[in-house]
Amino acid sequence: QVQVAESGGGLVEAGGSLRLSCTASGLTFDGYAMGWFRQAPGKGREGVSCIRWSGRNTYYADSVKGRFTISRDNAKNTVYLQMNSLKSEDTALYYCRTETGYQGQGTQVTVSS
Repeated sequence: QVQVAESGGGLVEAGGSLRLSCTASGLTFDGYAMGWFRQAPGKGREGVSCIRWSGRNTYYADSVKGRFTISRDNAKNTVYLQMNSLKSEDTALYYCRTETGYQGQGTQVTVSS
């Protein structure tokens, strides 16, 4: 059974940083791309960033480019999202999703202005 769990969210002031973690089990982690998505209240889901299985190729939404960094540690079955220079518009529930469509419950990020 595949399980995905996010952690690391919280309340932070604008300009601050957070690092989200996502651990997946029950699958061959290093065989799949992983992605981060977010959904703010009253808005649709937005793709934030994704990373290929090797970690060599990454993608960022324009809204986070230059501020967020995605990485992964295949030995730990974990993908990270380092978020710097946070803005109030980054406030959302952040989900981690496997290439095969499994996702966790999400972790809340709230940025106060």
